[in-house]
Amino acid sequence: MYIHLGGEKIIRAMELVAIFDISIEQSSKLSKQFVAGAMKRKDVEVIGEEESKSIVITKQKVYYSPISSSTLKKRAHSFAAN
Repeated sequence: MYIHLGGEKIIRAMELVAIFDISIEQSSKLSKQFVAGAMKRKDVEVIGEEESKSIVITKQKVYYSPISSSTLKKRAHSFAAN
């Protein structure tokens, strides 16, 4: 199964590790360090030109998605229920 992250980006559901609201980047020192490390490795991708609302962590990359974390979580859970 696949999850649409916004724009033209789709990932395999089995690659998904976590979905966070974008506010975690400001409130957590650990998340800032994690994203900074991913940026240094060039493993970060911003989807579309809209304001990012969520951070999606996969086994290979970190995505900034314009879709809210609650919507993405609903999509991920609907695949897990099948």
